[in-house]
Amino acid sequence: MVLNNVILLPGEIKVNISVKGAKIGIVSADSIALEKDEPELNFNNAVAFPGLINSHDHLDFNCFTSLGTRTYRNYTEWGKHIHETYKADIDEVMKIPEQLRVQWGIYKNLLAGVTTVVNHGKLLPIDNPLISVIQGTQNLHSVKFQKNWKLKLNNPFLRNKECVIHTGEGADKQSYKEIDELINWNLLKRNLVGIHAVAMKPAQARKFEAIVWCPESNRFLLNKDADVMQLKKETRMVFGTDSTLTGDWNIWKHLRLARSTGFVTDAELFDMVTASPAMLWKRNTGLIMPGKEADIIIARKGTRPGNNFFDTEPEDILLLVHQGQIRLFDKELLEQIMMDISGFSTVTINGMVKFVEGNLAELITTIKNYYPKAIFPVDAYVKAAPIVSR
Repeated sequence: MVLNNVILLPGEIKVNISVKGAKIGIVSADSIALEKDEPELNFNNAVAFPGLINSHDHLDFNCFTSLGTRTYRNYTEWGKHIHETYKADIDEVMKIPEQLRVQWGIYKNLLAGVTTVVNHGKLLPIDNPLISVIQGTQNLHSVKFQKNWKLKLNNPFLRNKECVIHTGEGADKQSYKEIDELINWNLLKRNLVGIHAVAMKPAQARKFEAIVWCPESNRFLLNKDADVMQLKKETRMVFGTDSTLTGDWNIWKHLRLARSTGFVTDAELFDMVTASPAMLWKRNTGLIMPGKEADIIIARKGTRPGNNFFDTEPEDILLLVHQGQIRLFDKELLEQIMMDISGFSTVTINGMVKFVEGNLAELITTIKNYYPKAIFPVDAYVKAAPIVSR
Protein backbone atom coordinates (compact mmCIF):
# COMPACT_ATOMS: atom_id res chain seq x y z
CA MET A 1 0.00 0.00 0.00
CA VAL A 2 1.26 3.47 -0.87
CA LEU A 3 0.01 6.66 0.77
CA ASN A 4 0.62 9.61 -1.54
CA ASN A 5 0.99 13.36 -1.06
CA VAL A 6 0.93 13.84 2.71
CA ILE A 7 2.77 16.40 4.82
CA LEU A 8 4.97 14.54 7.31
CA LEU A 9 4.78 15.96 10.82
CA PRO A 10 6.58 17.51 12.49
CA GLY A 11 7.57 19.57 9.48
CA GLU A 12 6.19 20.74 6.16
CA ILE A 13 7.71 18.27 3.70
CA LYS A 14 5.33 16.43 1.40
CA VAL A 15 6.12 12.74 1.13
CA ASN A 16 4.82 9.43 -0.11
CA ILE A 17 4.83 6.45 2.24
CA SER A 18 4.87 2.79 1.32
CA VAL A 19 3.64 0.12 3.73
CA LYS A 20 5.04 -3.39 3.32
CA GLY A 21 3.23 -5.87 5.52
CA ALA A 22 3.29 -4.54 9.07
CA LYS A 23 6.26 -2.21 8.46
CA ILE A 24 6.96 1.10 6.79
CA GLY A 25 8.90 0.53 3.59
CA ILE A 26 9.82 3.80 1.89
CA VAL A 27 9.30 7.43 2.91
CA SER A 28 10.20 9.67 0.00
CA ALA A 29 9.45 13.03 -1.55
CA ASP A 30 9.68 11.25 -4.88
CA SER A 31 6.94 9.07 -6.32
CA ILE A 32 7.02 5.41 -5.29
CA ALA A 33 6.63 2.78 -7.98
CA LEU A 34 3.70 0.48 -7.35
CA GLU A 35 4.09 -3.26 -7.40
CA LYS A 36 1.55 -5.36 -9.27
CA ASP A 37 -1.95 -4.93 -7.77
CA GLU A 38 -0.54 -2.81 -4.95
CA PRO A 39 -3.20 -0.36 -3.69
CA GLU A 40 -2.55 3.33 -3.31
CA LEU A 41 -4.43 6.16 -1.61
CA ASN A 42 -4.07 9.75 -2.79
CA PHE A 43 -4.54 12.66 -0.39
CA ASN A 44 -4.93 16.38 -0.71
CA ASN A 45 -4.22 18.88 2.08
CA ALA A 46 -3.49 16.12 4.60
CA VAL A 47 -0.85 15.51 7.27
CA ALA A 48 0.72 12.24 8.42
CA PHE A 49 2.06 11.48 11.88
CA PRO A 50 2.79 8.41 14.00
CA GLY A 51 -0.13 6.73 15.71
CA LEU A 52 -0.46 8.26 19.16
CA ILE A 53 0.70 6.36 22.25
CA ASN A 54 -1.52 6.75 25.32
CA SER A 55 0.69 5.78 28.25
CA HIS A 56 -2.04 5.55 30.89
CA ASP A 57 -5.58 4.27 30.68
CA HIS A 58 -7.82 1.83 32.51
CA LEU A 59 -9.51 0.17 29.55
CA ASP A 60 -12.28 -1.37 31.64
CA PHE A 61 -13.32 1.97 33.21
CA ASN A 62 -14.35 3.97 30.14
CA CYS A 63 -18.11 3.45 30.38
CA PHE A 64 -18.15 5.86 33.33
CA THR A 65 -18.82 9.55 33.23
CA SER A 66 -16.52 11.69 35.36
CA LEU A 67 -17.24 11.16 39.06
CA GLY A 68 -16.50 13.87 41.60
CA THR A 69 -17.99 17.17 42.67
CA ARG A 70 -15.16 19.03 44.41
CA THR A 71 -11.42 19.41 44.75
CA TYR A 72 -9.74 16.61 46.70
CA ARG A 73 -6.52 16.55 48.70
CA ASN A 74 -5.46 13.21 47.28
CA TYR A 75 -6.63 10.10 45.47
CA THR A 76 -7.66 8.27 48.66
CA GLU A 77 -10.05 11.09 49.58
CA TRP A 78 -11.51 11.02 46.07
CA GLY A 79 -11.86 7.22 46.13
CA LYS A 80 -13.68 7.27 49.46
CA HIS A 81 -16.00 10.04 48.31
CA ILE A 82 -17.08 8.50 45.01
CA HIS A 83 -17.72 5.07 46.54
CA GLU A 84 -19.93 6.68 49.17
CA THR A 85 -21.69 9.19 46.90
CA TYR A 86 -21.94 7.27 43.62
CA LYS A 87 -22.19 3.68 44.81
CA ALA A 88 -25.38 3.00 42.84
CA ASP A 89 -23.93 4.52 39.65
CA ILE A 90 -20.70 2.54 40.00
CA ASP A 91 -22.59 -0.69 40.61
CA GLU A 92 -24.69 -0.10 37.48
CA VAL A 93 -21.65 0.38 35.25
CA MET A 94 -19.86 -2.61 36.74
CA LYS A 95 -22.78 -4.82 35.71
CA ILE A 96 -21.60 -4.39 32.13
CA PRO A 97 -19.46 -7.47 31.41
CA GLU A 98 -15.78 -6.65 31.61
CA GLN A 99 -15.11 -7.82 28.06
CA LEU A 100 -17.58 -5.26 26.68
CA ARG A 101 -16.13 -2.45 28.77
CA VAL A 102 -12.63 -3.31 27.59
CA GLN A 103 -13.72 -3.39 23.94
CA TRP A 104 -15.17 0.10 24.26
CA GLY A 105 -11.97 1.28 25.99
CA ILE A 106 -10.02 0.15 22.94
CA TYR A 107 -12.44 1.89 20.55
CA LYS A 108 -12.27 5.06 22.66
CA ASN A 109 -8.58 5.24 21.91
CA LEU A 110 -8.73 4.08 18.28
CA LEU A 111 -11.39 6.61 17.26
CA ALA A 112 -9.17 9.44 18.49
CA GLY A 113 -6.02 8.28 16.71
CA VAL A 114 -4.32 6.20 19.41
CA THR A 115 -2.66 3.07 18.04
CA THR A 116 -0.94 1.99 21.28
CA VAL A 117 -2.39 2.18 24.78
CA VAL A 118 -0.86 1.15 28.09
CA ASN A 119 -3.46 -0.50 30.28
CA HIS A 120 -2.98 -0.06 34.02
CA GLY A 121 -4.52 -2.68 36.26
CA LYS A 122 -4.94 -6.41 36.21
CA LEU A 123 -4.07 -8.41 33.11
CA LEU A 124 -7.08 -8.28 30.80
CA PRO A 125 -7.88 -11.09 28.36
CA ILE A 126 -7.92 -9.35 24.98
CA ASP A 127 -8.11 -11.30 21.73
CA ASN A 128 -7.00 -9.70 18.45
CA PRO A 129 -7.13 -6.07 19.60
CA LEU A 130 -7.54 -3.40 16.93
CA ILE A 131 -4.68 -1.43 18.45
CA SER A 132 -1.64 -2.46 20.49
CA VAL A 133 -2.39 -2.92 24.18
CA ILE A 134 0.64 -2.95 26.48
CA GLN A 135 0.17 -5.13 29.55
CA GLY A 136 3.62 -6.62 30.00
CA THR A 137 4.70 -4.40 32.87
CA GLN A 138 4.13 -4.96 36.58
CA ASN A 139 1.14 -2.81 37.53
CA LEU A 140 0.72 -1.75 41.15
CA HIS A 141 -2.15 0.60 41.91
CA SER A 142 -0.60 2.74 44.65
CA VAL A 143 0.99 2.67 48.08
CA LYS A 144 -2.38 3.02 49.83
CA PHE A 145 -4.60 0.80 47.64
CA GLN A 146 -2.24 -2.03 46.63
CA LYS A 147 -2.13 -4.92 49.09
CA ASN A 148 1.37 -6.21 49.86
CA TRP A 149 2.90 -3.66 47.55
CA LYS A 150 6.32 -3.85 49.21
CA LEU A 151 6.58 -7.60 48.60
CA LYS A 152 5.31 -7.25 45.04
CA LEU A 153 7.69 -4.40 44.28
CA ASN A 154 10.64 -6.46 45.53
CA ASN A 155 9.74 -9.68 43.76
CA PRO A 156 13.13 -10.80 42.38
CA PHE A 157 11.48 -12.60 39.48
CA LEU A 158 10.12 -9.27 38.21
CA ARG A 159 13.20 -7.14 38.75
CA ASN A 160 13.76 -6.65 35.00
CA LYS A 161 10.19 -5.45 34.36
CA GLU A 162 9.12 -1.84 34.68
CA CYS A 163 6.94 -1.28 37.73
CA VAL A 164 4.12 1.14 36.90
CA ILE A 165 2.34 2.76 39.85
CA HIS A 166 0.18 5.75 40.78
CA THR A 167 2.35 7.97 42.94
CA GLY A 168 2.19 11.52 44.25
CA GLU A 169 -1.47 11.73 43.26
CA GLY A 170 -2.35 14.50 45.66
CA ALA A 171 -1.60 18.02 46.78
CA ASP A 172 -0.78 17.31 50.43
CA LYS A 173 2.18 16.14 52.52
CA GLN A 174 0.85 12.57 52.61
CA SER A 175 1.15 12.33 48.84
CA TYR A 176 4.72 13.65 48.92
CA LYS A 177 5.69 11.19 51.68
CA GLU A 178 4.19 8.29 49.73
CA ILE A 179 6.71 8.94 46.97
CA ASP A 180 9.60 8.74 49.42
CA GLU A 181 8.15 5.57 50.91
CA LEU A 182 7.98 4.01 47.45
CA ILE A 183 11.54 5.05 46.62
CA ASN A 184 12.94 3.83 49.96
CA TRP A 185 11.28 0.43 49.59
CA ASN A 186 12.51 -0.07 46.05
CA LEU A 187 15.24 -2.33 47.41
CA LEU A 188 15.97 -3.97 44.05
CA LYS A 189 16.30 -0.60 42.33
CA ARG A 190 13.52 -1.47 39.89
CA ASN A 191 12.74 0.81 36.96
CA LEU A 192 9.78 2.78 38.27
CA VAL A 193 7.23 4.53 36.06
CA GLY A 194 5.16 6.93 38.16
CA ILE A 195 1.69 8.08 37.17
CA HIS A 196 0.40 11.60 37.99
CA ALA A 197 3.29 12.78 40.28
CA VAL A 198 1.50 15.98 41.28
CA ALA A 199 3.27 16.05 44.66
CA MET A 200 6.65 15.04 43.23
CA LYS A 201 9.80 17.10 43.67
CA PRO A 202 12.71 17.06 41.20
CA ALA A 203 14.99 15.10 43.55
CA GLN A 204 12.36 12.35 43.71
CA ALA A 205 11.88 12.33 39.95
CA ARG A 206 15.51 11.24 39.50
CA LYS A 207 14.57 7.89 41.03
CA PHE A 208 12.02 7.18 38.28
CA GLU A 209 12.61 5.89 34.78
CA ALA A 210 9.65 7.97 33.60
CA ILE A 211 6.60 9.94 34.70
CA VAL A 212 3.21 9.72 32.98
CA TRP A 213 1.63 13.16 32.85
CA CYS A 214 -2.20 13.14 32.97
CA PRO A 215 -3.08 16.85 33.14
CA GLU A 216 -6.85 16.59 32.78
CA SER A 217 -7.16 13.93 35.46
CA ASN A 218 -4.89 15.96 37.76
CA ARG A 219 -6.96 19.11 37.31
CA PHE A 220 -10.26 17.26 37.73
CA LEU A 221 -9.32 15.60 41.02
CA LEU A 222 -6.90 18.06 42.57
CA ASN A 223 -7.21 21.35 40.68
CA LYS A 224 -3.43 21.16 40.54
CA ASP A 225 -0.87 19.71 38.16
CA ALA A 226 2.54 18.12 38.31
CA ASP A 227 5.54 20.46 38.20
CA VAL A 228 6.33 19.33 34.69
CA MET A 229 8.74 22.19 33.96
CA GLN A 230 11.05 20.85 36.68
CA LEU A 231 10.30 17.13 36.46
CA LYS A 232 11.12 16.97 32.74
CA LYS A 233 14.69 18.02 33.58
CA GLU A 234 15.16 14.93 35.74
CA THR A 235 13.37 12.09 33.96
CA ARG A 236 11.48 11.06 30.83
CA MET A 237 7.96 12.49 30.55
CA VAL A 238 5.22 10.70 28.61
CA PHE A 239 1.50 11.39 28.27
CA GLY A 240 -1.68 9.66 29.40
CA THR A 241 -5.42 10.30 29.52
CA ASP A 242 -6.54 8.05 32.38
CA SER A 243 -10.09 6.70 32.05
CA THR A 244 -13.32 8.64 31.65
CA LEU A 245 -13.76 8.48 35.43
CA THR A 246 -11.57 11.59 35.54
CA GLY A 247 -11.34 12.93 32.01
CA ASP A 248 -12.75 13.32 28.54
CA TRP A 249 -12.68 10.41 26.06
CA ASN A 250 -10.86 12.53 23.48
CA ILE A 251 -7.05 12.59 23.88
CA TRP A 252 -6.85 15.76 21.76
CA LYS A 253 -8.69 17.68 24.47
CA HIS A 254 -6.12 16.47 27.00
CA LEU A 255 -3.27 17.52 24.71
CA ARG A 256 -4.70 21.01 24.26
CA LEU A 257 -4.98 21.40 28.02
CA ALA A 258 -1.36 20.30 28.37
CA ARG A 259 -0.31 22.79 25.70
CA SER A 260 -2.19 25.62 27.41
CA THR A 261 -0.13 25.20 30.59
CA GLY A 262 3.06 26.33 28.88
CA PHE A 263 4.98 23.65 30.78
CA VAL A 264 6.31 22.08 27.58
CA THR A 265 7.09 23.13 24.05
CA ASP A 266 5.03 21.86 21.14
CA ALA A 267 7.95 19.64 20.13
CA GLU A 268 8.18 18.15 23.63
CA LEU A 269 4.46 17.47 23.76
CA PHE A 270 4.48 15.83 20.33
CA ASP A 271 7.35 13.64 21.50
CA MET A 272 5.41 12.64 24.66
CA VAL A 273 2.80 10.82 22.55
CA THR A 274 5.10 9.44 19.86
CA ALA A 275 8.84 8.70 20.01
CA SER A 276 9.47 9.03 23.74
CA PRO A 277 6.85 6.50 24.93
CA ALA A 278 7.85 4.17 22.09
CA MET A 279 11.33 4.07 23.59
CA LEU A 280 10.03 3.70 27.14
CA TRP A 281 7.69 0.81 26.33
CA LYS A 282 10.19 -0.73 23.90
CA ARG A 283 7.99 -0.43 20.82
CA ASN A 284 9.20 -0.19 17.25
CA THR A 285 6.86 2.73 16.62
CA GLY A 286 6.68 6.47 17.32
CA LEU A 287 8.36 7.58 14.09
CA ILE A 288 7.42 7.39 10.42
CA MET A 289 10.55 5.97 8.90
CA PRO A 290 11.58 2.79 7.07
CA GLY A 291 11.64 -0.31 9.25
CA LYS A 292 9.28 1.03 11.90
CA GLU A 293 5.92 -0.62 12.46
CA ALA A 294 3.30 0.97 10.23
CA ASP A 295 1.25 2.79 12.85
CA ILE A 296 0.22 5.84 10.85
CA ILE A 297 -2.44 8.52 11.16
CA ILE A 298 -3.44 10.74 8.25
CA ALA A 299 -5.64 13.73 9.06
CA ARG A 300 -7.07 16.77 7.35
CA LYS A 301 -4.84 19.82 7.48
CA GLY A 302 -6.03 23.31 8.21
CA THR A 303 -9.53 22.55 9.49
CA ARG A 304 -9.05 24.56 12.68
CA PRO A 305 -8.04 28.20 13.26
CA GLY A 306 -4.27 28.45 13.64
CA ASN A 307 -3.66 25.29 11.63
CA ASN A 308 -1.89 23.51 14.50
CA PHE A 309 -1.36 19.79 15.05
CA PHE A 310 -2.95 20.04 18.49
CA ASP A 311 -6.15 21.45 17.03
CA THR A 312 -6.85 18.06 15.45
CA GLU A 313 -10.13 16.38 16.39
CA PRO A 314 -11.21 12.74 15.90
CA GLU A 315 -13.47 13.76 13.04
CA ASP A 316 -10.42 15.10 11.16
CA ILE A 317 -8.80 11.66 10.94
CA LEU A 318 -8.89 10.37 7.38
CA LEU A 319 -7.01 7.11 7.89
CA LEU A 320 -5.71 5.03 10.78
CA VAL A 321 -3.24 2.27 9.98
CA HIS A 322 -2.16 -0.12 12.73
CA GLN A 323 0.67 -2.56 12.03
CA GLY A 324 0.03 -2.13 8.33
CA GLN A 325 -3.72 -2.77 8.56
CA ILE A 326 -6.39 -0.15 7.87
CA ARG A 327 -8.53 0.04 10.99
CA LEU A 328 -10.43 3.26 10.26
CA PHE A 329 -10.96 5.52 7.27
CA ASP A 330 -13.08 8.51 6.33
CA LYS A 331 -15.97 8.34 3.87
CA GLU A 332 -14.09 10.54 1.41
CA LEU A 333 -11.65 7.66 0.83
CA LEU A 334 -14.38 5.11 0.13
CA GLU A 335 -13.92 5.18 -3.63
CA GLN A 336 -10.18 4.56 -3.26
CA ILE A 337 -10.33 1.73 -0.70
CA MET A 338 -9.58 -1.55 -2.49
CA MET A 339 -10.49 -4.12 0.14
CA ASP A 340 -13.42 -5.98 1.59
CA ILE A 341 -14.92 -3.76 4.27
CA SER A 342 -17.92 -5.91 5.09
CA GLY A 343 -16.40 -6.33 8.56
CA PHE A 344 -16.46 -2.57 9.18
CA SER A 345 -19.06 -0.44 10.96
CA THR A 346 -20.26 2.93 9.77
CA VAL A 347 -20.00 5.63 12.43
CA THR A 348 -20.38 9.39 12.60
CA ILE A 349 -18.23 11.65 14.73
CA ASN A 350 -19.53 15.20 14.90
CA GLY A 351 -21.26 14.68 11.58
CA MET A 352 -18.30 13.14 9.77
CA VAL A 353 -18.79 9.60 8.47
CA LYS A 354 -16.11 7.01 9.21
CA PHE A 355 -15.71 3.30 8.62
CA VAL A 356 -14.15 1.41 11.52
CA GLU A 357 -13.19 -2.23 11.75
CA GLY A 358 -15.47 -4.43 13.85
CA ASN A 359 -19.12 -4.27 14.83
CA LEU A 360 -19.08 -1.13 16.93
CA ALA A 361 -22.83 -0.67 16.52
CA GLU A 362 -23.50 -4.05 18.10
CA LEU A 363 -21.06 -3.31 20.93
CA ILE A 364 -22.77 -0.03 21.78
CA THR A 365 -26.22 -1.62 21.61
CA THR A 366 -25.16 -4.48 23.87
CA ILE A 367 -23.60 -2.15 26.43
CA LYS A 368 -26.77 -0.06 26.50
CA ASN A 369 -28.81 -3.20 27.12
CA TYR A 370 -26.87 -3.58 30.38
CA TYR A 371 -26.60 0.14 31.12
CA PRO A 372 -29.14 2.31 29.26
CA LYS A 373 -27.60 5.53 30.58
CA ALA A 374 -24.31 4.88 28.79
CA ILE A 375 -23.22 7.85 26.65
CA PHE A 376 -21.05 7.42 23.55
CA PRO A 377 -19.35 10.17 21.51
CA VAL A 378 -20.22 8.50 18.19
CA ASP A 379 -23.29 7.24 16.39
CA ALA A 380 -22.82 3.75 14.96
CA TYR A 381 -25.05 2.07 12.40
CA VAL A 382 -26.19 -1.51 12.81
CA LYS A 383 -26.13 -2.14 9.08
CA ALA A 384 -22.76 -3.50 7.97
CA ALA A 385 -20.67 -1.44 5.60
CA PRO A 386 -20.87 -2.43 1.94
CA ILE A 387 -18.25 -4.42 0.11
CA VAL A 388 -16.18 -2.24 -2.19
CA SER A 389 -14.15 -3.99 -4.89
CA ARG A 390 -12.27 -3.09 -8.01
